Amino acid sequence: MKYRPGRVHVMSLVGLAVLGLVLAAIAERSKTPVMQQYFVDKMDAASRTNLAMTVLKAERLERGGVIDAVNDPSETGLIGVKVSPTTTSRGSHEQKLRALDPNLSAVFVDMLKRAGVAEGDLVALGFTGSFPLMNAGMVVAVEALGAVPVSIPSVGASMWGANEPNMTWLDMEAALEREGVISHRSIAASLGGSNDMGRGLPPEGRSLIRDAFERNGVPLIDEPSLDESIDRRMEIFREAAGGRGYRVYVNIGGGLASLGSSQTGNLIKPGLWRNLPTKNFPRRGVLVRMAENGVPIIHVPRADDFIERYDLSPEPVPLPAVGTGGVFYRDRYDVPLAAVFALLYAFAIFVVVRIDIKHYLFRGAR
Repeated sequence: MKYRPGRVHVMSLVGLAVLGLVLAAIAERSKTPVMQQYFVDKMDAASRTNLAMTVLKAERLERGGVIDAVNDPSETGLIGVKVSPTTTSRGSHEQKLRALDPNLSAVFVDMLKRAGVAEGDLVALGFTGSFPLMNAGMVVAVEALGAVPVSIPSVGASMWGANEPNMTWLDMEAALEREGVISHRSIAASLGGSNDMGRGLPPEGRSLIRDAFERNGVPLIDEPSLDESIDRRMEIFREAAGGRGYRVYVNIGGGLASLGSSQTGNLIKPGLWRNLPTKNFPRRGVLVRMAENGVPIIHVPRADDFIERYDLSPEPVPLPAVGTGGVFYRDRYDVPLAAVFALLYAFAIFVVVRIDIKHYLFRGAR
């Protein structure tokens, strides 16, 4: 047989492959779940958000609502109807289902903590009625950290959200406060919809939303233009702060007064922003104006943007259990053991190559 320098026998390669697989399997079994930062606050928030689901389901049934087990397969009572007089826009049914994970509240805790939120801080909130459980989860997360939520939502909702006239977001937060799940309600709100004045809704829909303001005792922002509605929000936020600053501003959903325009929502990636990137925003909504005042921003347009990032369940059915997902625990390998295996495998490669090369060298000499 003709000598070929550097040749390693195929069986030696097979042996190395087998050894590598064995070592990798042992290392894989060495993984242990490691508790993530702010675990106690995260569990508190997720548990209270889960309680919020129970309260809101009971509230809906008490108000004569019907739960559609086809469109609301987990029967949460938090999936609205497709179309109602108070429906402001189209909405993804799948997105509404994915927004029902109570562990999203733990994600909010994580972002709030990274924004520097601490006990006693003021947190400004801008909601719509489109994702009611995420709204509740954010309020719960802020309160879990001992901070104070100051929220100004728009009440109209997209398809499948809080779009039933007798079960708006204002009705939901009132029920949550009454049952002790949250301690703070909205300090003012608007109709929502086009131009933040209910444009696009039928007269009946605008009237029904106004009824929700009256029965819940929430001041109505009713300005003749979107710019004036944004100005009024900023004025109310300033008055509520009483000379203090806000630690962070949070936007959930696609409210025009909060974002300024639908294009703004697309220009800003979801998550925490300490400084917004310089953009030619079509209109400066509350979010942009807060950022210009040096306030960090948390932008939450939908649940999907955080499910993969925080290793939450991608499947909305069945509902994920409280405390599940990478936001609570992440697997960590036994690093010393992996280092030993790496050295062992490197040594095995050295030995095999040395023995095989020496074998072929001597064979070539004969």
